[in-house]
Amino acid sequence: MKSMIGIVLAFALGFSCRAFGIPSPAPPLILGALLVMTMTIGYIAVDQWMASPARHARDCGGPSGLSASQALSKGAEH
Repeated sequence: MKSMIGIVLAFALGFSCRAFGIPSPAPPLILGALLVMTMTIGYIAVDQWMASPARHARDCGGPSGLSASQALSKGAEH
């Protein structure tokens, strides 16, 4: 749904700029458009990569400073 709203908004903005003679906020050359596209793809890729869980999350200490395995073994002792 977000993609559809974005596409409709982009076409409406482009049409309005063209109809009223307002300079378009988009780059006028293909190279500039490719730069914007690659920056967007890079942003999305890094966002997806950073959202994935860390490989060593189980070894990281939480508020107590104990790793998950240490916290479980300490909880079993009490």
